[in-house]
Amino acid sequence: QVQLQESGPGLVKPSQTLSLTCTVSGGSITTIYYYWTWIRQPPGKGLEWMGAITYSGSTYYSPSLKSRTSISRDTSKNHLTLRLSSVRPEDTAVYYCARGGPGITLPYEYDYWGQGTQVTVSS
Repeated sequence: QVQLQESGPGLVKPSQTLSLTCTVSGGSITTIYYYWTWIRQPPGKGLEWMGAITYSGSTYYSPSLKSRTSISRDTSKNHLTLRLSSVRPEDTAVYYCARGGPGITLPYEYDYWGQGTQVTVSS
């Protein structure tokens, strides 16, 4: 059973860089095929795909967030890291990591999700 667990600060000040970690257990992030994705949901809004890192370490980003987003991984710790720079109040959201694959875009297509972590951007 694959499990994903997000962690990071619950409160970040505007203009700072948000850093979140997704620790994966029960499966390797280097297993061929799988993409490890960051998705967020602002209050009262739908899910927003932010980006993904593949089993080989390639990265893909949402065009609207690409200039501020970085996804990396530590294979020795089997975890992913999301960094979002220059945060603003509109970045307030629940942030999720999820396991998907090539071409997967719909929420129900991701087979494993973390529980999500609330991040609030406020001074």
